[in-house]
Parts: sequence; C-alpha cells; structure tokens
Amino acid sequence: MKSLRELYKIGNGPSSSHTMGPQKAARLFLERASGASSFRVTLYGSLAATGRGHMTDRAILDVLEPVAPTEIIWKPDVFLPFHPNGMLFEALSEGEVKEQWTIYSVGGGALANEETKRVTSDIYPLTAITEILELCETDGCSFWEYVERCEGPEIWDYLREVWHVMCEAIDRGLNNEGVLPGGIGVRRKAATYYVKAKGYTGSLNSRGNIYAYALATSEENASGGRIVTAPTCGSSGVLPAVLFHLYKAHDFREVRILRALATAGLFGNIAKEKASISGAEVGCQGEVGVACAMAAAAACQLFGGTPGQIEYAAEMALEHHLGLTCDPVCGLVQVPCIERNAVAAARALDANVYAIYSDGNHRVSYDRVVEVMKETGHDIPSLYKETAEGGLAKNSHLSPWK
Repeated sequence: MKSLRELYKIGNGPSSSHTMGPQKAARLFLERASGASSFRVTLYGSLAATGRGHMTDRAILDVLEPVAPTEIIWKPDVFLPFHPNGMLFEALSEGEVKEQWTIYSVGGGALANEETKRVTSDIYPLTAITEILELCETDGCSFWEYVERCEGPEIWDYLREVWHVMCEAIDRGLNNEGVLPGGIGVRRKAATYYVKAKGYTGSLNSRGNIYAYALATSEENASGGRIVTAPTCGSSGVLPAVLFHLYKAHDFREVRILRALATAGLFGNIAKEKASISGAEVGCQGEVGVACAMAAAAACQLFGGTPGQIEYAAEMALEHHLGLTCDPVCGLVQVPCIERNAVAAARALDANVYAIYSDGNHRVSYDRVVEVMKETGHDIPSLYKETAEGGLAKNSHLSPWK
C-alpha cells in the first residue's frame, strides 16, 4: 500500500481522474516526446463520455498545445480492458507516429497501465484493517500511530499542508458566489447556507454549518479551484467539512486534526488498494462512499473512539453507500455530486455517533465491505459509472454542456 501522499493530492478540480490524471499524463508524455511537430490524444470510455464536462481536453491542451498543435479524439464507446479511463498519446513528426503511450487514469489523480501499474513503492506492510486492529490491540497503539510508523514523522508536515489547503478552499467557497461554469446554471449555495445556519442554534446550526463547509469545497472543485483529493476531487468536500466543523465547534487543536487526517487516510488507502476510488470503475460508492467512511473514522477518533469503534464508524459509513451510481448530469461534477458531498458529511457524523454509543462489536468488517464494494462496482452496468448515459444524467431535463 502506497503513501498517503498518493491519496491526498493537492491540485485543481473538477476531477481527479478526468482532470488531474490526464494533465499529469500529458506532462509525462511531453518529457518522452520532445521534437514532435504535433500531438494526437485519443480518449476512451468514461474519459471520452464525460471529458468535456470534466474539462479533460482543456487539462491536456494546456500542457501540449503550447509546444505543438494537438488533436483530441473522443471514443466514448470504446472501453479498453485495463480500466475505463484510457488514453492514447501519440507524438507525430511529418505525419508519422514517432512515439506513443497508452496510460490510464485510475482515480485520485493516479496513473497506471499493464506494464507499470504503480511506480511508487509500497510502505504499509499491513493492508487490512482487521490486521491493523490486531496490531493496535497487541501494541496498544492507535491507527494514526501505525501511519507514523510506516510513513515516518515527516508525514506530519505534508498533512499540515493538506489541512491548510482544505481550510483555504472552504474559506474561498464560503465567500464566492455566482453560477458555476458548465452551462447548466448551477448556482453556488455555500455562502447562503452558512448565513442561514447562523440563524439557528443547536443541532440545526451544526447541520447547516456542515452543509455549508461541504458545499464550499465542492463548489470550489466544480469551478476548477485548488482542493485536496479526499479521496477524489468529486468527493473532496466530505472530509474537510467534518474536520473543519469539529475544529471550529469543539476547539480541537491542529495536532489532533492531523492525526484524524492520518486515520482517515489509512481507511481511504485500504479502499483504494483493495477495491477502487474511481467512479468510472466502481461508481460513486468508491468516491463519496469512501470519503464518508474516511470522515466517520476521523470524527470517531476525535471524539475518543476506540480502534474498534473507529473501524465500526467507517464500516457503517461505507456500507450505507454500497451500490451508489455515478451518473453526473451533462458530465459535470455538479449534479448530483455537490449535494452528495453535503449529505455524506452529515452522514459521517451520524455514523460516528452510532459507533460511539456501541461497544465497537459488529457483524460485518470494514474489509468485507470494501470487498463487496468492489464486487458491486464490477456488477454495475457501465452506463452508471461516469459515462453520463444512464440514471439521472440520461433522464435530466437540463441542457447539454456548453
């Protein structure tokens, strides 16, 4: 299992798999294809189906076009066997292909193909929460301490940067207003929710703030703002909303927030390693579902949950997102994505409370739910996995992306 640096990536939205990944691939291809007179990039499957709405072409052209003319070819009906998000980069000279590279954007901004899979080394010897729980029981350690053992103390500097970027995105989102880009007229709501929340007390105030913080990050992501994949761009509003709310409402010190980030990352990393966090591969259960599990684990730790209760909170949060499809309207990371982030943030806190009330014992493990998520994702038809061809996307009355 890879470092949390591979899970928490700082970059610009709206999509880790459709924007960040392709742009990274374009940069890498440019290094190996110097001297080309033109480029040709073919996008397959989900990348082609929703690429315009996710600004995939713009992300690639921003890298290649300043060097040489670039043609983008869209093949939404062609799904390569390795992963639904396939890309073929070609460098041409005098009309002949001089260099070519097939690569896949596999979620969270990561790249892989049949030869390389992942280029970074594994640093976590245990990749099942069940095994890590046994270690915690034997050694008396916490999940975040296991992360520190594997990553080294330098991980805290990186997580501190991650936390600051999360806070900055929320602050921007709470103050920005207007209509989001894409042509379907979705207005920003974070500022309105934040103001309305001030008119309430108790649980209504708390819930309103949670919604506002999640909307703030998700709307920043939808407009191409700087955010953190947690675990993806499309689900980037859930974990920051929960942590920011608890930081503000319960006065937790930053060091405890960073430890919660580490624990959340551990649960997200296991889902990424054992299943997938790519909406194009397993649907939105792998994005918002995993984000909800990460946030529930983080919240439970902050409120003093035992390792067993933390695992229960994460399991519950993911279990109740099983089967969630990814059917973005017009291929944009807006409807229903933004709203899902807000609701999942609230659900993460509910899972935390339920787990805290329990003794931590339960029937289904987090590891098993991750396995089921993978199985379910493979059973879901492709039209419900980030192709904008089924579900809400197909039946929406909204106009196409402009």
